[in-house]
Amino acid sequence: MTTSGSTPPVYPVAGSWPPGDSAPLADIVYEPATLNEQGQAVLSRYDDELRLRGYSPKTRRVYTAHVRRYLLTLGAGGVRAATARAFLVDLVRRGVSRPYHNTAVSALRFLLRLEDPTGEAAQGLPRPKPERTLPTVLSAAEIRALLDATSNPKHRAMLMLLYSAGLRLAELLRLRVSDVHFTRGLIHVRRGKGRKDRYTLLADAGAAMLRDYIRCFAPRDVLFPGARPDRAMSARAVQKVITTSARRAGLVRRVTPHTLRHSFATHLLEAGTDLRYIQELLGHRSPATTQIYTHVSQRELRRIRSPLDALGLPGSAGATSPLDGPGQPGSAPL
Repeated sequence: MTTSGSTPPVYPVAGSWPPGDSAPLADIVYEPATLNEQGQAVLSRYDDELRLRGYSPKTRRVYTAHVRRYLLTLGAGGVRAATARAFLVDLVRRGVSRPYHNTAVSALRFLLRLEDPTGEAAQGLPRPKPERTLPTVLSAAEIRALLDATSNPKHRAMLMLLYSAGLRLAELLRLRVSDVHFTRGLIHVRRGKGRKDRYTLLADAGAAMLRDYIRCFAPRDVLFPGARPDRAMSARAVQKVITTSARRAGLVRRVTPHTLRHSFATHLLEAGTDLRYIQELLGHRSPATTQIYTHVSQRELRRIRSPLDALGLPGSAGATSPLDGPGQPGSAPL
């Protein structure tokens, strides 16, 4: 502990935690933003292990960023559960989101397993209590307004595929022209989440729009290329397209590419599609993941009548207006 007016101790990048691992975070002085040789060696070995285990480039980038920040703040020489917990406590105190916190736990657990193959150190890092948030879902009218506000054929085709096929953004950007099976009405999704392939729907309207786009823009291999024909558009560019269209359509809620995927699943469920088929179309490993859409579907909610409407008040189903005259059901005295 430091006393008022005293200089807090400096724990160098290659140094260790004080005896007892009990120094408060307020006493930690973060070191420069450049890893020393020892820290760089740890990070390089960490990334190599991620590669060997087949983690995606995005996961490797996110995980190594978390571990790099950890090594900078607490030092490569102090890689252990106590210092990792202190790092996570600091994140929580700074108010990071639950998903960010959870990803940091995953990244540090992987690091601790490299240092301690028994896994005991990794188990010392608890995960945050999961939040139960419901996905944002647009109505059919809002989807139509979003598409009507998108005039560019390429952009309109992207939005139609995201919604009509329930694609993740990364899956959309990985599509090749050869992945679209017009005669079968299917789209071959390659290397989806978990590196799994699957087939999903190609709607008739989506196929027609896609044919027009291919005829006008003539993509050679990558279905939705960016400035370079051999590279897909950036994820940020697609998000900007959706944000612009949502603003033009007058949509109040924030709309993302994943909002269209959520809407696809919910609208299928409301139309009576079996949850098992929706799970396959979305590429979910567990049915529990797909069941979240039962909480936002209005199919069952519409069958439930609020007890307020049973009182016969004006505006409820079966009630009449006071202007209909006295003695009528649901009328109020003038």
